[in-house]
Amino acid sequence: MQAQHAVAWLDHREAKVFFFNREAAESLRLATTLAHHQTHNKAGTVDGKSAPENNAFYHEVVKALEPAKEWLIVGPGSAKDELAKHIRHHHSQLKDRIVGIEPADHPTQAQIVAHARTFFRAADRMLP
Repeated sequence: MQAQHAVAWLDHREAKVFFFNREAAESLRLATTLAHHQTHNKAGTVDGKSAPENNAFYHEVVKALEPAKEWLIVGPGSAKDELAKHIRHHHSQLKDRIVGIEPADHPTQAQIVAHARTFFRAADRMLP
């Protein structure tokens, strides 16, 4: 699907990427290959440091998002912010495609797409 807009919902275990227009939506699911550990919790580690970001997973998410011109990144916890940081650092030529970063718990796929459509409708009205 050729789409102007995409939304990525992600946590540290998986990402769901949706390309959509007014009539239709397509989805893609990506899963991390690393075991999930709470990255915000330092207790129980030998060195007391947080787990490193999963750069390979974030590279996959960026590659999946690339066909769209504008991106909304949503999700619970810090993964959405880590993805945005990853994009700014490793894919700086794509950083302007991020239109918004918002918290979202665990909505259904239909709720994610509905929220993104509303978000982009409002964002598009702000453009000259």
